[in-house]
Amino acid sequence: MWKSLKRALVGDPISSEQAQHERLSKKTALAVFSSDALSSVAYSTEAILLVLLAAGSVAIGYLVPIVVGITILLAILTLSYRQTIHAYPSGGGAYIVAKDNLGTQPGLVAGSALLVDYILTVAVSVSAGVAAITSATQGTRLDFLHEHRVALCILIVVLIALINLRGVRESGAIFAGPTYLFILSMLALVVVGFVRYYATGEVMPTPPAGAVAHDPSVGPLGPGALTGGALVWLLMRAFAAGCTALTGVEAISNGIPAFKRPESKNAAGTLTWMAVVMTTLILGTGFLAYKLNAHPSSSGEETLVSLMARHTFGTGVFYYFVQAATAAILVLAANTSFADFPRLASLLAADRFLPRQFANRGDRLVFSNGIVILAVLAVVLIIIFKGQEQAMLPLYAVGVFLSFTLSQSGMVVHWLRERNREENRARIIRQEAEESIHRTVDPSAATHARERLRALERDRGGNWLTATLVNGAGACITFVVLVVITVTKFTHGAWAVIVLIPLLVVMFRAINGHYRLVAAQLRLDGVSPSRPRMHHRIIVPVSGIHRGVLPALDYARSLSANGGHEITAVYVEINPENTEEVRRQWETWGGGVHLKVLHSPFRSITSPLINFISEESCRHGDSITTIVLPEFVPRAWWQQLLHNQTALLLKGKLLFARNVVVTSVPHHLRR
Repeated sequence: MWKSLKRALVGDPISSEQAQHERLSKKTALAVFSSDALSSVAYSTEAILLVLLAAGSVAIGYLVPIVVGITILLAILTLSYRQTIHAYPSGGGAYIVAKDNLGTQPGLVAGSALLVDYILTVAVSVSAGVAAITSATQGTRLDFLHEHRVALCILIVVLIALINLRGVRESGAIFAGPTYLFILSMLALVVVGFVRYYATGEVMPTPPAGAVAHDPSVGPLGPGALTGGALVWLLMRAFAAGCTALTGVEAISNGIPAFKRPESKNAAGTLTWMAVVMTTLILGTGFLAYKLNAHPSSSGEETLVSLMARHTFGTGVFYYFVQAATAAILVLAANTSFADFPRLASLLAADRFLPRQFANRGDRLVFSNGIVILAVLAVVLIIIFKGQEQAMLPLYAVGVFLSFTLSQSGMVVHWLRERNREENRARIIRQEAEESIHRTVDPSAATHARERLRALERDRGGNWLTATLVNGAGACITFVVLVVITVTKFTHGAWAVIVLIPLLVVMFRAINGHYRLVAAQLRLDGVSPSRPRMHHRIIVPVSGIHRGVLPALDYARSLSANGGHEITAVYVEINPENTEEVRRQWETWGGGVHLKVLHSPFRSITSPLINFISEESCRHGDSITTIVLPEFVPRAWWQQLLHNQTALLLKGKLLFARNVVVTSVPHHLRR
């Protein structure tokens, strides 16, 4: 039944030979990896205005230069990540770049920041999508949905996780349509909005001075906020708030192996198209909001995009089309995280900084464990913050710009190293050789070292100075934004991310230390082949005499016949009246095997058995103690729940005992 349900939800398994056919074209990849970045357009302008309007409606005039500055930063990041894609074609983004150029510690910081960012992306995007849905239902029969936002968010996260478990190509095909519909709807809003504005000159009404919505962490501010240092600080805060539109820009550089060949060329082309679309939408919505005198809703129950769409289209079918497309892209923005979080976790697991289970691909050639963990953590965040995306944004931006800064800084070091190509080549080979012992190789992808060396040859003759200047500018700007966000949002939740990232790094180090200790203890260096032990004791725990015990006794006697080993059957006495009956039956069915009766005054079965086995193992420390467990197996899985799990408990406790081997002998019931 479970297999049938799994196949219905996830689909039939895909063989490893089909991995090449599961890769993404540029059109599909734009939907898979760009939905997060594109969706940010839906709330970035509102985030800017919420900061600016703390100084009053007059501050709305600064909206245009801020969105222009954001698009300039987007251009720098796009150029930088295009270089990253070609220099690191095996994927990994900020984690691999920082680890390769700045060291393991900065790499782990970047990796932990990205993991936190991806979890928050799911929570924020789904919450924002649900907010768009509930905004459209205001004044209708469905306005009660606003009271059930958390339940809607959880349902959507589970649905997206299930779709991603079906495979990258299938999830991309499902999500491509809504992504392109969102692009068309926002372009329609911008074009029709400007045409209507220049045709009629009608703008949105300005709320009363006391009713202007603003970020509560900013103000309200007095008239002095628009002069001198106070103005500079206000603009920096507004710029940092609007930079949420840049989240997800790094996603394509993380998922290069998911593209069709040539991977780097297709990934770079997709990144460029994403940047062009984002620039158009950021400038378009920002300029339109300025021209329409748009103010965020003071009640917080309707988004800025919804207000602008109502003003432009009324409440007809086009308004609901924009809202539906916006809700869809905001919800599907979580798909970017479901594409990148498992892949990044697999790289960390391959380097032994996360449990190795994260490096395993599932039936559908996706990293299923990462998808499930991401869904669970996102649901926990949604419950904690009650589906309020604005409350999670302060946490969201810190990890994004920390990874941006480390990635840009790492690329600066990378280009400086390009001046000495042969030394760089030797460093890559040496580093990969040192880590090969601890890396799990993915058979469906080329090794990191091989791809890096090929990229090194492709970069020959490039202008390293220009590339260094581009990455250096990106590192400086993103660092300034990171500092502003950290300072202004520290008491509003950013402190949690600042504390969480070092804790994750410590966890990564602890996991890596464990794997290194295991690897050191499993090496064959200095070990000579040993002779097998010629003697071991056999203990058969029995609960009585029945058909389930006889196969175990036969198996134990077969071991004894081959090696002449001593067999002892052990019965734990709970009721003395039953013991005599067991002894009489044993004389008939025991086959000459000695029966040891253990008294249990506190009616425990496992404790006397464990103590007896431990004593026997210590007394005969030079031999192996074999425990032969009789088990009867019901025909239906649910019938197992009706029986004591004594054998399971014994196996769990004896797993950690030295020189003890546990063997189960099942007796399968027919009906």
